[in-house]
Formats: sequence, C-alpha cells, structure tokens
Amino acid sequence: MDRIIKSRLSTFIIDNILYISLLLMVVIIAIISPSFVSLNVASDVLIQSAPRILLAMGMLVVIISGGMDMTIGRLAGLGAVVAGSLAQQATYYLKFWQSLPEMPIIVPLVASVIVGMVSGAITGFVISKLNVPPFLAGLGLQLVIYGADLLLMKKEPNSSQPLAGFKPSFTEFGTGSIFGVNYMVIVSIAVMIFVFILLNKTTLGKNIYATGGNREAAKVVGINVFRIDMFVYILSGILAAFAGCMLAARTGSAQATYAEGYEMDAIASCIIGGASFSGGIGNVPGTFLGVIIFSVINYGLTFVGLSSYWQFVVKGLIIIAAVALDMKKYQQK
Repeated sequence: MDRIIKSRLSTFIIDNILYISLLLMVVIIAIISPSFVSLNVASDVLIQSAPRILLAMGMLVVIISGGMDMTIGRLAGLGAVVAGSLAQQATYYLKFWQSLPEMPIIVPLVASVIVGMVSGAITGFVISKLNVPPFLAGLGLQLVIYGADLLLMKKEPNSSQPLAGFKPSFTEFGTGSIFGVNYMVIVSIAVMIFVFILLNKTTLGKNIYATGGNREAAKVVGINVFRIDMFVYILSGILAAFAGCMLAARTGSAQATYAEGYEMDAIASCIIGGASFSGGIGNVPGTFLGVIIFSVINYGLTFVGLSSYWQFVVKGLIIIAAVALDMKKYQQK
C-alpha cells in the first residue's frame, strides 16, 4: 500500500512539477517581500515575458520537429537594430538612414519580420540540405548574424552607438496598452494561440510532431521533411526578429547585444515545459509556464534585493534538473 502511495505521489510531482515550482517560488519571494503579490508585479512580469514568449514559441516548434535554433538570441538583436534604425524621428541628430524620410510604424515591424524570414530560411537550408547538425549550424550562423549586426551598427553617423530617437508611435507599441493590457502581451497571447492551433489542429502540426518523433518514418509515409525544416526555422526566425523589435520598442533603444543568451532561456523554457531534445514532444501551455518561471526568477530576485548574479545560479540548477527529468521520462518510455 505504501509503495502504491509513493508511486502515485512521485507521478503527481513529476506531472505537476511546473505548477509546484512556480507556486513555491512565488510563496518564498512573497514571504521575503509581501508586496510581490500584486497586480502591478504580475503585469510587469507578463510584459517582460512577452518577447521571451515569442522566442520560446519559435524554439518549441523547432524542438518538436527534432531540431534546435541557436540563432534566435542574436537574431533578436539584429531585429531590434533593423527595426530601430527605421523607427527614428526625422529630426534625430544621429538618424541612421539620413536619406530616408520618417517611416510609418508598419515599416520597422515588417522589416524585422523580413529579416527573420530570410535568416530562418538560411538556417533551415543549412541544416536540412547541407546536413549540418542543428547545434553546430546555429553556433556558426549566430556568429555570422552578430558580426553582420556589429558591422551595421558601425555605419556612420551611428559609429556603434545604441540607436535611439524613436518615433512616439513606435515606443507606444512597447509601452502602450488597450483596456489596461500591454500591446506586447496581446501580441504574445496571439502568437501562443496561433502556435497552439498550428500544432494541435492542423495537418502541418501533426507532420511536425511526426518528423520529430521519427524522421525516417516520416519520409517513408510521404512527409516532405525538407519543407517541415524550412517552415519551422522560418517561423522561429520571424518570431525571434519580431521579439527584438518588441524589445527595442519597450526600451526606446536598440543595440547588437540585445537578447544575448536568450536562446538558452528559450530552450530551457521548452524543456521545463515538457518538450524533449529527442523531438516529437512539447506543448504550448507548458512552454508558457517555463517562460513565466524564468521571468519570476529574474524579477523576483531583483525585487527582494538579491544580486542579479544569483539568477545564473538558479537558472543553471533549474536547467540541470529539467534535463535530468527529461532523460528520466525518456528512459521510462
């Protein structure tokens, strides 16, 4: 009897570890600083999470397909620079594109999407057609993206200075709200809904799961694996570059170092949320909770006055625990 109870308790903990972890963190931080439990803090956490949610959703689709996109952090930085350079006021003394007139807000938004689409297509082609392992391809391409970003920032008259002087309509996208809900939060919710429908309600989504579950079997049943690869990396690239655009709008600035290391947070959020490095497994709600957990860590430790260096320690321990749990589940299956 005791053995059955222990087995059920162990299963319950494993199946609900995300909710338990998040609840424990909130309780501990609230005990240290009771004002942490408030609507304002919850709103701030969601706003800070919005760009990371886009990155994690793109990474989720890639991981489910059996891949990994290590370019998204640097690509978000490039997306921020491209969008920021096109969102400056005509009167700004360090206007990046001096010959261009002041652009409507749609231009920097679309430009970031195009940059992400092109970069994602290149990543997908290198991985799928040139047969470069996803991790190594990502490491190489992220250096190319970062180098291109630095070269772009070096252009006169900017001379590697952070971009600023954005139009109010652009910064409003990052800081404004409708009915009390921040625009970026609305965008992140829309993206989660889109990815959820894609993965669970479409044939394409089923093919993405099938490709990640068994790539060779997917080919045998007629799934065009190359098209799946191209789609998931293009989608990931678009979401990453647009996340960079959101960061630039929220902070009122842009530079090449934006979103540095965010790809690791995205991967960790997916794995904590139930995705597997082996592919074919993952879901949107779990990944969303993974993002929120890391945001609570970032915001909560700062809120209680602890050094931001502790964030790295806590994140590292969580990542190790998540991967160990993932391996245990995989072995059980």
